[in-house]
Amino acid sequence: MQNLVDILRNNPYPGRGIVVGKGRVYYWIMGRSANSRNRVFELTDDGIRTKAYDESKLEDPSLIIYHPVRTAGDDLVVTNGDQTDTIVELGFREGCMAREYEPDGPNWTPRISSIIHKDGSFELSILKHDPNSDEDRCLREFFAYEGADEGVGFFISTYQGDGNPLPSFAGEPVAVRMGEPDEVWAALNADNKVSLYTNVGGDVRLFNKNLGD
Repeated sequence: MQNLVDILRNNPYPGRGIVVGKGRVYYWIMGRSANSRNRVFELTDDGIRTKAYDESKLEDPSLIIYHPVRTAGDDLVVTNGDQTDTIVELGFREGCMAREYEPDGPNWTPRISSIIHKDGSFELSILKHDPNSDEDRCLREFFAYEGADEGVGFFISTYQGDGNPLPSFAGEPVAVRMGEPDEVWAALNADNKVSLYTNVGGDVRLFNKNLGD
């Protein structure tokens, strides 16, 4: 089994990523543009939101300002975009079926989403541009887990790595040894990382590069 810290240390740009395990959830954002890097995570009443670090430098907020984490009853929803709100409103599968990849061609950034249930079971989804289609078709993939062993998580990200255009994540979520929050933050590429959310047994921590973390 791979180690999440090793994967991140050797990949300069996985983009945004979600890892779900037993009593643990990690979510991070990265950025290559000044607009994407101009962000921090901030706590809200029911989760977190992204916020411009310097409001005067905020350009297009449409794909970078959203609520990555929200509660939905006893469930926890974690995503890489405003589909969080759609899932909270409609439910996980219904919310994902109502959305598609981000309209940022030629990258067509996938939307990655997860829901974690009170009993420890969870689901992951990726909505991406169908690479086998000449048309703008959305490929929606769902993965359901009854739980995870101690220290083990399932990792999914928007991209396989850096590139132009950026290559979308492919295959099933990767089973990984999760590592500790500080290790994960340190492993993310120093130039491209922006923020990290970690939830370990209900203990939430936020790491923000722009705030000196």
